[in-house]
Amino acid sequence: MKDQADASPISDAHMQAFRLAQEALIVDGHIDVPYRLHTFWEDVTRPTVCGDFDLPRARLGGLSAAFWAIYLPASLQSDPGASKALADTQLDLIDDLLERARAQLMLATTPRQIREAANNDTFALCLGIENGSALEGTPRNVYYYFNRGVRYITLTHSRDNALCDSSYDDTKTHGGLSALGREVVAEMNRLGMMVDISHASDAAALDVLDMTDVPVVATHSSARHFTPGWKRNLHDELLQGVAETGGIVMVCFGSPFLNDRARNAQRATKQQIKNEIRALGLSEESATARCYTERARKERPTGSVADVADHIDYIAELIGVEHVGWGSDFDGIFGLPAGLQDVSMYPNLIRELLNRGYSRADIKKIAGENVLRVWQMILAEASN
Repeated sequence: MKDQADASPISDAHMQAFRLAQEALIVDGHIDVPYRLHTFWEDVTRPTVCGDFDLPRARLGGLSAAFWAIYLPASLQSDPGASKALADTQLDLIDDLLERARAQLMLATTPRQIREAANNDTFALCLGIENGSALEGTPRNVYYYFNRGVRYITLTHSRDNALCDSSYDDTKTHGGLSALGREVVAEMNRLGMMVDISHASDAAALDVLDMTDVPVVATHSSARHFTPGWKRNLHDELLQGVAETGGIVMVCFGSPFLNDRARNAQRATKQQIKNEIRALGLSEESATARCYTERARKERPTGSVADVADHIDYIAELIGVEHVGWGSDFDGIFGLPAGLQDVSMYPNLIRELLNRGYSRADIKKIAGENVLRVWQMILAEASN
């Protein structure tokens, strides 16, 4: 996994990491820009006040492409049609942004297009849906979203839905995947759409691994080894199962995913900031409160770059460096570690991996080449 020749101390470590970030194809598996812009509009092609992503910061951090997640709150599931309506609203927002910023952004629906975008100094925007409730119980909607450019679906979110059970929900509605969920996974395999098991319950994830014909992805999950009892991260059997399909686990940067210390610190910090906003007499939904929260949370990071690298180490040693990637959850998570608080900061993680003895070749795999390879494998199976 690691090249011992690269393990010796390096001079000007930060500059070396920065150069490698610019040289590599960095592909982030999960950033929640669309829902962020739906709730609080900013032009992300320019520097923004809020959020973890904007194009200038992405270029500084070496980010070549990212999957923008169309997030659908589980609260909409009880209202027929609401999830699809919100998914379409976010997709329309993205279409408008792509139209207005053609010189800076392009929609990428294949790995080849990501490489073409990088060669043309254009940011490649890829699309995923976070919560299969968008399908509204209709498998044919998989094709509808595929036709709109979506290339993965996270099967569920914080509650059980019509497709499968959620890692956050103890109801165990289906005991794993539902019959409908199996139809949807089969249709995704047929079309060449990636099946994302992040957020799925253990039983649902195992059902996917048992039935899939192609590699499986976890676009923003980490190792449960560091968070015992917290089912949102993947236990060793699931990590190994993803690797056995040829798939990839994309390590999440969010503080709750790192360890109990970082998760507890995020909880305390979040409550502290809420108390401060109330003391100022602000509505939590106001633009002023939003900007205050964004500034305050970045001034009070929870966790470290080393914590993220620990997950990369663990997963790479367990299932192989070829099955590891990055899925930050930027714009979708409150707490982030010091040194990894927005898309300008990937070089800090690269520097940590260089210091731990990872070769430049392996860092390039983790940063983006692995997910492009897995995606290409899924497309190849679909075309057979």
